Amino acid sequence: MKRKLRINGHSHLLPYPEEIPKFMEDKGIFWVDKDRKFMLQKDWSRPVTDSSFFLNEKLAWMERYKIDHAVVLNLSQLYGNGLRVEEMKQALRFQNDFNAQVQHNNPSKFTCGFVVHPGFVRGALWEIERCVEELGLQLLCLPTHYMDTIGTWRCIFDEENEPIFELASKYNLAVEIHPYDGEKFIKLENTAWRFHLIWMLAQCADAYHFLTLNGYADKYPNMRTCFAHGGQLAQMNLGRRIQGFDGRPDLFEGKVHPRKSVGHKNIFFDTLVHDTGGLELLLKNQGSNQVVMGLDDPYPLGEMESEKQSSYPGKILDLAKDRNILNQEQCDAIWEDNVIQWLCGDDKAAKKKLVNRITNE
Repeated sequence: MKRKLRINGHSHLLPYPEEIPKFMEDKGIFWVDKDRKFMLQKDWSRPVTDSSFFLNEKLAWMERYKIDHAVVLNLSQLYGNGLRVEEMKQALRFQNDFNAQVQHNNPSKFTCGFVVHPGFVRGALWEIERCVEELGLQLLCLPTHYMDTIGTWRCIFDEENEPIFELASKYNLAVEIHPYDGEKFIKLENTAWRFHLIWMLAQCADAYHFLTLNGYADKYPNMRTCFAHGGQLAQMNLGRRIQGFDGRPDLFEGKVHPRKSVGHKNIFFDTLVHDTGGLELLLKNQGSNQVVMGLDDPYPLGEMESEKQSSYPGKILDLAKDRNILNQEQCDAIWEDNVIQWLCGDDKAAKKKLVNRITNE
């Protein structure tokens, strides 16, 4: 019997400092210091907490934990919000070209995403075409929220962005929804890591709210959307949204009932909820088929090796198995089948091609 694959559906990768174009640092957009100790933007810095932020070290880390393949998302710092148009285009193009090169050079190890800025829909459509047709990428990374051309913050599932979803469906793309930039539009002091610990989860819940209300999972049937961090608050407030919809129908004219999207075959969530109680709620709401493995490595909020937390990649599934929340078959599917289903949909040829790419067959 063939060994089941272990595919990590939520991973990140930093370019080495020398791979980042000079203009990125000159304009304060994004760079990494030459000692590889910090990632930086103008007036912002964050420590590089693990060497597996970088390619060769990431490959060694994957080898150590028997991870066959990883889905590399774009860096959240490169959504381009608030940048001047030309700078934004160059920054996003750098990210997409970098990810394409990583996938091209390491096809058995990585499937990489590309990013567009929804504030400029026509440009976003051109970049989607370029990334799919020329670079061979199949995963579109989108932020939960973005700044439009007049400086207003909007949810990604705004009706203005329907041309993006239409093209994603045409190309049979997987879509990743990831939160960031909360401190730029939520008027609270950035203290005690509140935007990562609380507001990121609320941002995901907000995006899920509008995806479901607009019925996009059915309207764009070949687009499969995955929410980062288990869409954790979206699981918790499902009942409140249903009651709100039923109790105030006047506020939801022309919208789709939240119940219609629960467990939908085109909506996925990763496992990164940090405890079995959260995972159990996700599984009860959405069904195990809609859950994909997500380690969010190498960030400290990812499922990394940590003595303090007695943690290691894959721990949450082992705990869920011990507590009879999941069986072995479901765990195997979360590591392999469900990730492949999210990435390829019902396209059997694409699935075969991906598995062959991972197994070098």
